[in-house]
Amino acid sequence: METSSFKSAGGKTPSETREAIPIIALSQQERGVVIEGKHFDEWPDDLYIPPEALKIFLETFEGPLDLLLFLIRRQNLDILDIPVSEIVRQYVHYVEVMQTLELDLAGEYLVMAATLAEIKSRMLIPRQGEGGEGEGEGEDPRALLVQRLQEYERFREAALSVEDRPRVGRELFLASTELNDPSPVKIAPKVDFEQLIDAFRGVVMRSEANRHWTFGQEMLSVRERMSQVLERTQSSDFVRFETLFEESEGRMGLVITFVAILELVKDRTLSIVQNEPYASIHVKGNQLR
Repeated sequence: METSSFKSAGGKTPSETREAIPIIALSQQERGVVIEGKHFDEWPDDLYIPPEALKIFLETFEGPLDLLLFLIRRQNLDILDIPVSEIVRQYVHYVEVMQTLELDLAGEYLVMAATLAEIKSRMLIPRQGEGGEGEGEGEDPRALLVQRLQEYERFREAALSVEDRPRVGRELFLASTELNDPSPVKIAPKVDFEQLIDAFRGVVMRSEANRHWTFGQEMLSVRERMSQVLERTQSSDFVRFETLFEESEGRMGLVITFVAILELVKDRTLSIVQNEPYASIHVKGNQLR
């Protein structure tokens, strides 16, 4: 309970107002007034305040321990040496104000009020020195309460430190999409063997159309033709499949070249690729290491 705010006057006498609003009995240090946006720490005792103009702003507390810590820290008191009488007076006054304003008050606040009253009573009992018949000086009635307050304060500070952290990634999560590879590599389609046969059939058909009759016999070697194909395909550029054949060699020469290409592909010294399905077939020699 920190600040009160008052607006216009009118309606009841000052004496009736003070009876209707017991919160006015607060000390000058505990009260504050806001009139038309301007703060006042003091006001005359006969100030007329109509009940309908009164607005009460109560400090938000998580429980009785939070209220006790507020009362202790507000007055810069030592938590290890709590002036029980003064704290009890302020705590009970807060509870009475809450009840007067008919605000919901949890039962734990009343339990703490009874606990404080018990501690205050035990503090008033004279304690004998060592060897006496009293409780003994080593036992302080406030010890358990101090321990609870210290534990609560540690947990509250830890909660505040977590609250101060960014909410993004803790309570809020941003939707995002990431590409594993910003520049995807286009994979060339696999050349089907039937397409390779069709390409060779086209080469043979063109050779038959442009056939020239020659006389004589030439010895052809698959191994020699493999070397010739490798020489033409070891450059950095791809070579069209059809350009590897010499149509003038006739059907036998075309077959020898085709078999040589198949042997090189089998040995993985030659690669056959297409840019897209059923497109032109290209050949490239693999780099020998």
